[in-house]
Amino acid sequence: MATVVTESKLARLAVEVSSPVARITLRKAPLNVIDIVMMEELDVLLADIDGRADISVIVLSGEGKVFSAGVDVAAHTPDKVEGMLRKFHGVVRALAATKKVTIAAVHGHCLGGGAELAMVCDIVYTSAAAQWGFPEIKLACYPPVACTALAALVGKKRAAELILTGQPISGSEAAQIGLANHAVPDESLAGAVDTAVEELQRLSPAALAVTKKAFYAWDAMHFDKGLARAEKIYLEELMRTSDAQEGVQAFVEKRAPRWTGK
Repeated sequence: MATVVTESKLARLAVEVSSPVARITLRKAPLNVIDIVMMEELDVLLADIDGRADISVIVLSGEGKVFSAGVDVAAHTPDKVEGMLRKFHGVVRALAATKKVTIAAVHGHCLGGGAELAMVCDIVYTSAAAQWGFPEIKLACYPPVACTALAALVGKKRAAELILTGQPISGSEAAQIGLANHAVPDESLAGAVDTAVEELQRLSPAALAVTKKAFYAWDAMHFDKGLARAEKIYLEELMRTSDAQEGVQAFVEKRAPRWTGK
Protein backbone atom coordinates (compact mmCIF):
# COMPACT_ATOMS: atom_id res chain seq x y z
CA MET A 1 0.00 0.00 0.00
CA ALA A 2 1.34 3.42 -0.96
CA THR A 3 2.12 5.87 1.80
CA VAL A 4 -0.46 8.64 1.99
CA VAL A 5 1.06 12.08 2.54
CA THR A 6 -1.16 14.92 3.68
CA GLU A 7 -0.05 18.53 3.91
CA SER A 8 -1.75 21.57 5.34
CA LYS A 9 -0.84 25.14 6.19
CA LEU A 10 -2.27 26.94 9.15
CA ALA A 11 -1.69 30.61 9.93
CA ARG A 12 1.55 29.88 11.78
CA LEU A 13 2.34 26.21 11.08
CA ALA A 14 2.93 23.91 8.14
CA VAL A 15 2.01 20.28 8.77
CA GLU A 16 2.97 17.21 6.76
CA VAL A 17 1.73 13.78 7.83
CA SER A 18 3.17 10.64 6.28
CA SER A 19 2.25 7.90 8.71
CA PRO A 20 3.77 7.21 11.14
CA VAL A 21 5.49 10.62 11.05
CA ALA A 22 4.03 14.10 11.54
CA ARG A 23 6.28 17.00 10.62
CA ILE A 24 5.38 20.35 12.18
CA THR A 25 7.12 23.47 10.88
CA LEU A 26 6.96 26.82 12.65
CA ARG A 27 6.31 29.47 10.02
CA LYS A 28 6.15 33.13 10.96
CA ALA A 29 8.77 34.90 8.85
CA PRO A 30 11.42 35.96 9.34
CA LEU A 31 12.20 34.68 12.86
CA ASN A 32 9.35 32.26 13.59
CA VAL A 33 8.43 34.24 16.69
CA ILE A 34 5.99 32.27 18.82
CA ASP A 35 2.90 34.44 19.15
CA ILE A 36 -0.51 33.65 20.65
CA VAL A 37 -1.87 32.37 17.32
CA MET A 38 1.02 29.93 16.96
CA MET A 39 0.56 28.73 20.55
CA GLU A 40 -3.14 28.08 19.96
CA GLU A 41 -2.45 26.22 16.72
CA LEU A 42 0.26 24.09 18.35
CA ASP A 43 -2.03 23.24 21.25
CA VAL A 44 -4.85 22.02 18.96
CA LEU A 45 -2.48 20.21 16.60
CA LEU A 46 -0.56 18.36 19.34
CA ALA A 47 -3.83 17.21 20.93
CA ASP A 48 -5.01 15.91 17.55
CA ILE A 49 -1.75 14.10 16.85
CA ASP A 50 -1.61 12.58 20.31
CA GLY A 51 -4.99 10.95 19.67
CA ARG A 52 -3.96 9.41 16.34
CA ALA A 53 -2.86 5.77 16.45
CA ASP A 54 -1.22 6.03 13.02
CA ILE A 55 1.39 8.55 14.19
CA SER A 56 4.31 7.62 16.45
CA VAL A 57 6.90 10.31 15.66
CA ILE A 58 6.70 14.11 15.61
CA VAL A 59 9.43 16.22 13.98
CA LEU A 60 9.48 19.90 14.96
CA SER A 61 11.43 22.42 12.86
CA GLY A 62 11.43 26.03 11.73
CA GLU A 63 10.82 27.47 8.28
CA GLY A 64 13.43 29.62 6.58
CA LYS A 65 16.73 30.53 8.22
CA VAL A 66 15.86 29.94 11.89
CA PHE A 67 14.16 27.51 14.25
CA SER A 68 12.60 30.24 16.43
CA ALA A 69 13.79 33.47 18.02
CA GLY A 70 11.39 32.91 20.92
CA VAL A 71 8.07 34.08 22.29
CA ASP A 72 6.65 37.39 21.09
CA VAL A 73 8.06 40.07 23.42
CA ALA A 74 4.99 42.24 22.87
CA ALA A 75 2.94 39.57 24.66
CA HIS A 76 4.89 40.18 27.89
CA THR A 77 3.04 43.38 28.78
CA PRO A 78 1.09 43.34 32.09
CA ASP A 79 -2.28 43.03 30.35
CA LYS A 80 -1.22 40.05 28.22
CA VAL A 81 1.51 38.16 30.07
CA GLU A 82 -0.65 35.88 32.23
CA GLY A 83 -2.71 34.60 29.30
CA MET A 84 0.38 34.24 27.13
CA LEU A 85 2.29 32.29 29.78
CA ARG A 86 -0.61 29.90 30.38
CA LYS A 87 -0.96 29.22 26.64
CA PHE A 88 2.76 28.74 26.07
CA HIS A 89 3.19 26.47 29.07
CA GLY A 90 0.16 24.50 27.88
CA VAL A 91 2.02 23.85 24.62
CA VAL A 92 5.20 22.90 26.49
CA ARG A 93 3.29 20.51 28.74
CA ALA A 94 1.57 18.94 25.71
CA LEU A 95 4.88 18.50 23.92
CA ALA A 96 6.52 17.02 27.03
CA ALA A 97 3.60 14.69 27.77
CA THR A 98 2.78 13.39 24.29
CA LYS A 99 3.00 9.63 23.77
CA LYS A 100 4.74 10.23 20.45
CA VAL A 101 8.54 10.38 20.13
CA THR A 102 9.45 14.01 19.48
CA ILE A 103 12.47 15.17 17.48
CA ALA A 104 13.57 18.80 17.22
CA ALA A 105 15.56 19.82 14.13
CA VAL A 106 17.31 23.07 15.02
CA HIS A 107 19.07 25.51 12.73
CA GLY A 108 19.79 29.23 12.88
CA HIS A 109 18.50 31.03 15.96
CA CYS A 110 16.97 28.89 18.71
CA LEU A 111 16.34 31.36 21.50
CA GLY A 112 14.15 31.83 24.56
CA GLY A 113 10.81 30.09 24.11
CA GLY A 114 12.10 28.51 20.92
CA ALA A 115 14.94 26.87 22.85
CA GLU A 116 12.44 25.80 25.51
CA LEU A 117 10.29 24.04 22.88
CA ALA A 118 13.35 22.28 21.48
CA MET A 119 14.77 21.24 24.85
CA VAL A 120 11.60 19.42 25.93
CA CYS A 121 11.67 17.23 22.82
CA ASP A 122 12.94 13.67 23.32
CA ILE A 123 15.72 13.89 20.75
CA VAL A 124 17.38 17.05 19.45
CA TYR A 125 19.50 17.44 16.33
CA THR A 126 21.10 20.83 15.78
CA SER A 127 23.25 22.38 13.12
CA ALA A 128 26.70 23.06 14.54
CA ALA A 129 26.40 26.73 13.59
CA ALA A 130 22.99 27.24 15.23
CA GLN A 131 22.75 29.85 17.98
CA TRP A 132 21.09 28.69 21.18
CA GLY A 133 20.33 30.92 24.14
CA PHE A 134 17.99 32.12 26.85
CA PRO A 135 18.29 35.93 26.58
CA GLU A 136 15.27 36.77 28.76
CA ILE A 137 17.43 38.17 31.59
CA LYS A 138 18.44 41.01 29.27
CA LEU A 139 14.80 42.14 29.40
CA ALA A 140 14.73 41.70 33.21
CA CYS A 141 12.73 38.49 32.74
CA TYR A 142 13.52 34.78 33.01
CA PRO A 143 12.59 31.60 31.07
CA PRO A 144 10.30 29.54 33.37
CA VAL A 145 10.62 26.27 31.45
CA ALA A 146 14.42 26.51 31.37
CA CYS A 147 14.49 27.45 35.05
CA THR A 148 12.52 24.28 35.73
CA ALA A 149 14.20 21.74 33.45
CA LEU A 150 17.50 22.98 32.03
CA ALA A 151 19.67 21.92 34.99
CA ALA A 152 18.57 18.31 34.54
CA LEU A 153 19.92 18.42 30.98
CA VAL A 154 23.17 20.35 31.32
CA GLY A 155 23.93 20.50 35.05
CA LYS A 156 23.16 23.24 37.53
CA LYS A 157 26.25 25.39 36.94
CA ARG A 158 25.90 25.48 33.16
CA ALA A 159 22.16 26.09 33.44
CA ALA A 160 22.74 28.96 35.86
CA GLU A 161 25.32 30.49 33.52
CA LEU A 162 23.01 30.29 30.50
CA ILE A 163 19.97 31.68 32.32
CA LEU A 164 21.68 34.34 34.46
CA THR A 165 23.93 35.78 31.73
CA GLY A 166 21.69 35.27 28.69
CA GLN A 167 24.77 34.62 26.58
CA PRO A 168 24.27 32.45 23.48
CA ILE A 169 26.12 29.25 22.63
CA SER A 170 26.63 27.44 19.33
CA GLY A 171 24.89 24.26 18.28
CA SER A 172 28.20 22.45 18.73
CA GLU A 173 28.41 23.57 22.35
CA ALA A 174 24.74 22.79 22.91
CA ALA A 175 25.48 19.18 21.95
CA GLN A 176 28.64 19.08 24.06
CA ILE A 177 26.80 20.08 27.24
CA GLY A 178 23.74 17.89 26.66
CA LEU A 179 21.22 20.46 25.46
CA ALA A 180 21.13 18.63 22.12
CA ASN A 181 21.95 15.04 21.16
CA HIS A 182 24.00 15.69 18.05
CA ALA A 183 25.45 18.68 16.20
CA VAL A 184 25.97 18.32 12.45
CA PRO A 185 26.82 20.62 9.53
CA ASP A 186 23.86 22.63 8.21
CA GLU A 187 23.68 20.57 5.05
CA SER A 188 23.56 17.30 7.03
CA LEU A 189 20.75 18.24 9.44
CA ALA A 190 17.81 16.99 7.37
CA GLY A 191 19.59 13.71 6.61
CA ALA A 192 20.46 13.12 10.26
CA VAL A 193 16.84 13.66 11.29
CA ASP A 194 15.58 11.38 8.51
CA THR A 195 17.94 8.61 9.63
CA ALA A 196 16.64 8.87 13.19
CA VAL A 197 13.05 8.79 11.91
CA GLU A 198 13.76 5.69 9.84
CA GLU A 199 15.21 3.91 12.86
CA LEU A 200 12.16 4.79 14.97
CA GLN A 201 9.79 3.58 12.24
CA ARG A 202 11.21 0.07 12.61
CA LEU A 203 10.15 -0.07 16.25
CA SER A 204 6.82 -0.83 17.92
CA PRO A 205 4.71 2.34 18.36
CA ALA A 206 3.05 0.78 21.41
CA ALA A 207 6.38 -0.04 23.02
CA LEU A 208 7.74 3.45 22.31
CA ALA A 209 4.72 5.09 23.94
CA VAL A 210 4.86 2.95 27.07
CA THR A 211 8.64 3.30 27.32
CA LYS A 212 8.31 7.10 27.17
CA LYS A 213 5.77 6.97 29.98
CA ALA A 214 8.13 4.90 32.15
CA PHE A 215 11.21 6.94 31.24
CA TYR A 216 9.67 10.27 32.22
CA ALA A 217 7.53 9.07 35.14
CA TRP A 218 9.82 10.54 37.79
CA ASP A 219 10.70 13.71 35.90
CA ALA A 220 7.05 14.42 35.03
CA MET A 221 6.05 14.87 38.67
CA HIS A 222 8.86 17.33 39.34
CA PHE A 223 8.43 19.17 36.03
CA ASP A 224 4.73 19.86 36.56
CA LYS A 225 5.24 21.15 40.09
CA GLY A 226 8.40 23.08 39.22
CA LEU A 227 6.89 24.81 36.21
CA ALA A 228 3.78 25.78 38.17
CA ARG A 229 6.03 27.31 40.84
CA ALA A 230 8.23 29.12 38.29
CA GLU A 231 5.12 30.48 36.59
CA LYS A 232 3.65 31.70 39.89
CA ILE A 233 6.86 33.56 40.79
CA TYR A 234 7.01 35.03 37.29
CA LEU A 235 3.50 36.45 37.47
CA GLU A 236 3.30 37.41 41.14
CA GLU A 237 6.82 38.71 41.70
CA LEU A 238 8.83 39.31 38.53
CA MET A 239 6.09 41.01 36.52
CA ARG A 240 5.37 43.38 39.40
CA THR A 241 8.88 44.84 39.24
CA SER A 242 9.45 48.09 37.40
CA ASP A 243 12.52 46.63 35.72
CA ALA A 244 10.59 43.79 34.04
CA GLN A 245 8.11 46.26 32.59
CA GLU A 246 10.94 48.58 31.57
CA GLY A 247 12.86 45.75 29.88
CA VAL A 248 9.92 44.76 27.72
CA GLN A 249 9.08 48.38 26.89
CA ALA A 250 12.67 49.18 25.98
CA PHE A 251 12.81 46.18 23.64
CA VAL A 252 9.59 47.23 21.92
CA GLU A 253 10.87 50.80 21.59
CA LYS A 254 14.30 49.58 20.40
CA ARG A 255 16.29 51.45 23.04
CA ALA A 256 18.59 50.61 25.94
CA PRO A 257 16.70 49.82 29.16
CA ARG A 258 16.99 52.15 32.17
CA TRP A 259 17.11 49.89 35.23
CA THR A 260 16.01 51.17 38.62
CA GLY A 261 16.55 47.97 40.60
CA LYS A 262 12.90 47.94 41.63
